Amino acid sequence: MARLAVTAFGADRRGIVAAVTGVLVERGGNLEDSAMTILGGHFAMMLIVEVSDEVAPADLERDLAARGAPLGLTVAVRPVADPPQDVPAEGSSWSVSVHGADHPGIVHRVTRLLADHGANIVDLSTRIVGETEPPAYVLRLSVVLPTGADATSLDAELEALADDLDVDVHLRPDDPDIF
Repeated sequence: MARLAVTAFGADRRGIVAAVTGVLVERGGNLEDSAMTILGGHFAMMLIVEVSDEVAPADLERDLAARGAPLGLTVAVRPVADPPQDVPAEGSSWSVSVHGADHPGIVHRVTRLLADHGANIVDLSTRIVGETEPPAYVLRLSVVLPTGADATSLDAELEALADDLDVDVHLRPDDPDIF
């Protein structure tokens, strides 16, 4: 069996998920992992699919592109290598939320601090919310801190960063089995 990464992007329309998964089922594929969302009116999809070794990535991409063309989808299919060994497999799950006025650099500064603490970001989403001026910005992250990481120190540094960015930041333990 082979594992493939499938990405699709296009204007948000009804039927995109059904069209893509229909091709996968027809090719005997099993959807292992997925993330799908609407970003600025566009639908973005990332999938990890298990298929038989006889399914060539280029053939699957061609079939998906043909089915997705009427929906305006751009599709790519690539083999997936084994996960990198330098990402900590064990650790504790945490949730980080950031709320405040929108301005450049929030994501970079928060993620740089998390990286400095060895955190592995497993999910990240951002949104502009409300009708305020400037707009309110929300950043949510799910992270895994390596075993032995000092969450108290990280929390203190996040609070100092929050003051510098003029935002609110909250770090709390998270349940990795609930998403």
